[in-house]
Amino acid sequence: MNIIVQRGAIAAVQVLGLAVWFSMSAVVPSLRTDWGLTAGGAVWLTASVQIGFVVGAVASATLNLADRIPSQRLLAAGAAAAAVCTVVLALVADSLAVAIPLRFMTGMFLAGVYPTGMKLMVSWSGSSGRGRTMGILIAALTLGSALPHLIAGVGSLRWRDVLLAAAAAGFAGSVIALLLVRPGPYAAKSAPARNPRYALAMFTERGPRLANLGYFGHMWELYALWTWIPSFLLATPAAKNLPGSVEITVFLTMGLGGVAGCLLGGWGADRFGRPPAAMAALLLSGLCCLLSPFLFPSSSLLLFAFCLLWGAAVIADSGVFSTSLSEVADHRYIGTALTAQTAIGFALTVITIQLTPLLAEAVGWRHAFLLLAPGPLAGALAMRAFGRHSNGKP
Repeated sequence: MNIIVQRGAIAAVQVLGLAVWFSMSAVVPSLRTDWGLTAGGAVWLTASVQIGFVVGAVASATLNLADRIPSQRLLAAGAAAAAVCTVVLALVADSLAVAIPLRFMTGMFLAGVYPTGMKLMVSWSGSSGRGRTMGILIAALTLGSALPHLIAGVGSLRWRDVLLAAAAAGFAGSVIALLLVRPGPYAAKSAPARNPRYALAMFTERGPRLANLGYFGHMWELYALWTWIPSFLLATPAAKNLPGSVEITVFLTMGLGGVAGCLLGGWGADRFGRPPAAMAALLLSGLCCLLSPFLFPSSSLLLFAFCLLWGAAVIADSGVFSTSLSEVADHRYIGTALTAQTAIGFALTVITIQLTPLLAEAVGWRHAFLLLAPGPLAGALAMRAFGRHSNGKP
């Protein structure tokens, strides 16, 4: 029972703590009216969080914070600090000049939430069930990331109230982390000394290098899709006929659909092996990128079903990469390895988040997501090589 409670508590912290991540993306339509927000400004509201996350993750990896500070304390501090930044933004921000630095700091503090949560979840699972366990964690991340869209889509809250609600969730996550979360029996011993070089040294080893390359291909697509799927849907002929609203559609397809994909991906990783599970998800999401122009003018029902499939496929493999890396990296520095992996992956997301709307301006939203297809296809090739390296074993 203790294992179930701990896994549930860690997952709850991810859902609540990461609710602030896309809080500004969920209120962009309101900001276009209140601030006269341009497309370029909307890009930076998300990109600044990604850049902040990278900076925070690099600092954490360099200092080996995830392997030297009690994980539950780092988790609680990161969630609380990110929530504080969101409260300040909701109360005082009236322009991008104030919002962007606060969003940068939000991302920086979230670097103590996501990678630390992965390390804690790994500590509560042996290798045979680690894929499903990590799938639960990524499902929680997915649900937390989509939560602001649900908050914004239900009722008629002002954008500042949406941010305050997301921040309240973050504070609740911090309390749960501090009171309930503890490392599990599979936790590695604390790092004997600082070893910032391991964040780069792991790339000299074939197993970690291929697991990371697969993850980087996955990240090329993931956050650009999550950021811009509302704009894609708003531009479709079926936008007015989607269930509820665009915000509710995004929550259902990317959020709940993503949760189902994570759980299925975790099960598949344990049942069929890490590489086959990752390759299946990568190839399916890459195919969705290629099919998106053809589904753009379709009916609301078909478009919803397509986005539901895409929302499940795009995140189904995320936990597989973390699981794979945790099994081939130096166990003394698992926290550092996972943090470095996410730092580089999130740096890539800044590129595609920036480029996608630029392509949309040039060719329209119908064809904009074609930019994302090379990422998952390249990731599938890396995981195929990883499978050969590991002989297809989990």
